[in-house]
Amino acid sequence: MYFDGALNRDGAGVGILFISPKGEQLKYVLQLLFKATNNAAEYEALIHGLQIAVTLGIKGLLAYGDSKVVIQQVNKDWECTKEKMDAYCREIRKLKAKFYSLEFHNVPRDDNVAADVLSKLRSKRVVMPAGVFVQALNSPTVKMEVEPPTKPDLVPALGK
Repeated sequence: MYFDGALNRDGAGVGILFISPKGEQLKYVLQLLFKATNNAAEYEALIHGLQIAVTLGIKGLLAYGDSKVVIQQVNKDWECTKEKMDAYCREIRKLKAKFYSLEFHNVPRDDNVAADVLSKLRSKRVVMPAGVFVQALNSPTVKMEVEPPTKPDLVPALGK
């Protein structure tokens, strides 16, 4: 599976390409209808690709992406430094449990052209070619865990 996220002035999109051992291809495109960063688009691509693989009954998968940040974080080589990225990593780890074998590999951008083209097609809202599955995503896959606000100190401070 190859995945990519795109963010440009026209919006955000995700491209996912599955290639079977026999060379058969399935192409998926998601339009992100919420404000997203480039890293969030990359994570959405990976998560949705994994969800599709689970639905298709795939138990062994090699996932290729050109985002070094995402690949290094899901492989636990780099820490997730932002709360939202940590939430994405947790979601991927949950999905990983559904596979017998799952590997994440960083590839050069030039080796991820097909997924890149798919992601940019939807982010620019152009007409999709035949044979491409298209979906719109209204909100991020992950929810932020919000801590309840602390109560303000109701006792007035005495001047010293």
